[in-house]
Amino acid sequence: MKSTPRVMVLIDADNVSASVLEQALATVVERHGAAHVRRAYCTAEAALKHLALFKRLSIRPIVNVSTGKNSTDIALAVDAIDLAIADHPAVAVIVSSDSDFAPLVIRLREKGCRVEGIGQKGKTGEESKQVYDDFVEIDHRAAKARTAPADAARKVEAAKPAKPARRAAAKAAPAPKPAIPPDARQAASALPKDVQDILDAVPALRAGQWVELRTAAEPLRKAKLLGKTAASTKVFKKHADHFALQPEKAPNQVRFVGPA
Repeated sequence: MKSTPRVMVLIDADNVSASVLEQALATVVERHGAAHVRRAYCTAEAALKHLALFKRLSIRPIVNVSTGKNSTDIALAVDAIDLAIADHPAVAVIVSSDSDFAPLVIRLREKGCRVEGIGQKGKTGEESKQVYDDFVEIDHRAAKARTAPADAARKVEAAKPAKPARRAAAKAAPAPKPAIPPDARQAASALPKDVQDILDAVPALRAGQWVELRTAAEPLRKAKLLGKTAASTKVFKKHADHFALQPEKAPNQVRFVGPA
């Protein structure tokens, strides 16, 4: 069975974006079938920034604590020579848009490695690209902007189905009460308070029908409109314009006749 040649991928993580880094590793795996050594050289800040990406792609971050110029590039170069001597990889891939790796490319080739470069399109000079056995340029893909919380809340709210109307609102409105004729309203408002009290105590009188005096006397006494021993006719004779009595000599019935 033919074994897959060992491939090492060394990434200048201070020099390429996360998008280019991810695409570069995918390109290596697609072309060579594997990426046995995966290392990213960067500052501590960059390591924290890309930590989730490194974990997902199984990349080992090599943190550079030095602050001097090109210190990350130097760390990558030293590690590359050590790996070339110890592991004898068939292919060495340097992921960077930097133009300072030409001496390293030549030295790795002397160690028997095929050296390939991957960088962001438009950032690596033509002379630097020609040093490699092969160089692949990758377009930077900007990450999609996150939706602001307020916009997200509005979108979620807009996506929700409309709430059903409340049952109370769904019910048919009650039929309006019949309007009271203007004449009746005027008549009611024209009645004296004493007459209103009598009609409230004896509602049967409102119908305009004859009512027995003895029937009307009891509720009038309960309403304290008539004394215990007083004759009921006294109350109605006091408001002769509104009540009629019969018979004339010894009345025993009363009827509400309305305002005079």
